[in-house]
Amino acid sequence: MPELPEVETVRGTLERLVGGKVISGGSVSQSELRCPMPANLLQRLAGQRIQSVKRRGKFLLVGLDSRETLIVHLGMTGRIIVQTGTTTFEPGFYDRGARRFVSHDHLELRFKDGSRLFYNDSRRFGFIDLVRPGRLRFDPRMRALGPEPLSNDFSPTYLAACFAGRKTSLKAALLCQETVAGLGNIYVCEALHRARLSPRRAARTLVGGNGAPTMRLDRLIAAIRSVLQEAVAAGEQAFLRAERCEPEASPGVRFRVYDREGEPCLNAGCKGTIERSIQGGRSTFFCRRCQR
Repeated sequence: MPELPEVETVRGTLERLVGGKVISGGSVSQSELRCPMPANLLQRLAGQRIQSVKRRGKFLLVGLDSRETLIVHLGMTGRIIVQTGTTTFEPGFYDRGARRFVSHDHLELRFKDGSRLFYNDSRRFGFIDLVRPGRLRFDPRMRALGPEPLSNDFSPTYLAACFAGRKTSLKAALLCQETVAGLGNIYVCEALHRARLSPRRAARTLVGGNGAPTMRLDRLIAAIRSVLQEAVAAGEQAFLRAERCEPEASPGVRFRVYDREGEPCLNAGCKGTIERSIQGGRSTFFCRRCQR
């Protein structure tokens, strides 16, 4: 599932490639996503200019000059592809030649300059919605989200208050979007490994007796920020390479723990081996030796 860095890469790509452009029309497939798209979606989008492309957690928020907001969630397999001229872009990748509406394309938007945007989702767990002016801040999907992990609101004091008294595991607590928006399985595994904290450790153990954050919690927040910043930067560089038509322009960051079961731990001074276990139905990758 795309997580915060991947969604941020998509956001930046859309801002560059379709920001300021006017929608002239489009096509919608007959198969439904997680939620049905508004029945009059294309009529409401036609003639609208894209004023902004923002991100909140794992949601893309496309602002229109009608003051409506197009909400896009990529789900597990959602992809956004943009064709401009003779080049077809998908964040971090490029190809030459035109693209047609194909299987698993659920939405195509056409722009007045000839550009086209496609939303493709093979498993159909994503969704697309259009929110009326002034209603975004009341949308229950937005109201349920915690602070952005790269914002000042995501502070040790805030996280200590969230973790106080909680017996749930650190991994489960960080995956809760009401606690922090945008984190997913991959980057939680990575951050816990960098912070040398066990994914099974109880969240409350990172809070002092007086409710204050411990050094472990400070270390965790620093690890979350560093891994996300590196991944966002890698996505940015991948777009620039693709824009210059350089080969092997694949996005991403080199994972130190995720999907490395049986390989050596990369934490300095550790001679452990990466293991895999299941938590909450998801794979957890960790080093038993240095993550405590």
